[in-house]
Amino acid sequence: LTGVMCNTAYSAQVSKSGYESGIFEVKKAENEQVVVEALLNPIMPIITEKEVILQPIYFEFNKSNITAEGAAELDKLVMVMNEHPNMVIFAKSHTDSRGSDKYNMNLSDRRAKATVQYLISKGIAKERISGQGFGESEPKVACKPCTEEEYAQNRRSEFLIVKK
Repeated sequence: LTGVMCNTAYSAQVSKSGYESGIFEVKKAENEQVVVEALLNPIMPIITEKEVILQPIYFEFNKSNITAEGAAELDKLVMVMNEHPNMVIFAKSHTDSRGSDKYNMNLSDRRAKATVQYLISKGIAKERISGQGFGESEPKVACKPCTEEEYAQNRRSEFLIVKK
């Protein structure tokens, strides 16, 4: 914060995608730098009967590599699978409706394979994780035309529980 008054208490709201927001008090200080440690709790996955629900795992346009944010979410799935050693997961990757059906099927399949490879690289046995791309065949939001937000909701990965 710049341009703040000395001897005045402030509070700062901090938020980051994939984490619970927090409000942190900034102590009064005279002409000195104050460091505020803002520790945020990660939003934990929800485990239902049918699936493990993570925060959205976004891919860059036209790409299938796992981003740093995607990796942080997939690490939570690794944690869940380590806590439930018999759990078997089927990863479904989806695209939005832009691009041809064939192109989107290939893109989503590369994303599903990248997701599976990432989990295997983190020590999950390959028998416990499989994946497939579904292209634009199963939209979460049926829209025509779609808003950017609706397109984003349709570009997603789902993690179905095959066996608990």
